[in-house]
Amino acid sequence: MPQTWDPVAYGKEGAFVHELAGGVLEWLAPKPGERILDLGCGDGQLTQRIVALGALATAIDASPEMVAAARDRKVAADHGSAEALPYPDQTFDAVFSNAVLHWVRGQDEMMQEVRRVLRAGGRFVAELGGHGNIAAIRVAFAAVLARHGFASLGERGNYYPTAEAYTRRLEKHGFTVERMLHFPRPTPLGEGGMQGWLRTFCRGALSELPGSLREAVIEETAALLVPALRDEDGHWTADYVRLRFVARRA
Repeated sequence: MPQTWDPVAYGKEGAFVHELAGGVLEWLAPKPGERILDLGCGDGQLTQRIVALGALATAIDASPEMVAAARDRKVAADHGSAEALPYPDQTFDAVFSNAVLHWVRGQDEMMQEVRRVLRAGGRFVAELGGHGNIAAIRVAFAAVLARHGFASLGERGNYYPTAEAYTRRLEKHGFTVERMLHFPRPTPLGEGGMQGWLRTFCRGALSELPGSLREAVIEETAALLVPALRDEDGHWTADYVRLRFVARRA
């Protein structure tokens, strides 16, 4: 089920997305005057950090609501798809993406487009969900949906690859992989806890449920996850696993 976004809820429950992006920004290492595309910019907070380092950043997102939120931050943001970028060939010195690529359905089409808009020798730097990402959450959510007769909504359609598989895919599309890191990153959740996370990051599937059932599914999923992801003080930690890489257009 396609995901939809609420910028206000995302800003509250998903603040960790940009707050924990320091590592992938370090790998990007933006230089003053570089032309950089922020692919899947969300509400534009990371794009602002790239601009603050002196780069000439352009942002794009598939969500019109997120594009509007980014523009409210004075970010130069376009609405468009990762599989069909609206830019001429060899426009950018680097393409950057954080916590977005696992949402992209057409991975091969996306890589072809990224390669096309990169100049010769340009770099593709990104972090996405890696193999094993939110495994407990996915299993619990799918189990609750199936129990209520909505098993088809339990397949999020996300892509969480291993380092080996993603390296092969990048190389197939003409990239040379310079760095690749697959690592667990347990992620503390905000005051909304697991319920807030589910409302934000499973919004597409939840919107397909009868209104009277949505909160029940959220609460039942959270209850299943208490033993694994909530500590004795009531704090939630999501079982995130990340895949970070630097690849260069050959």
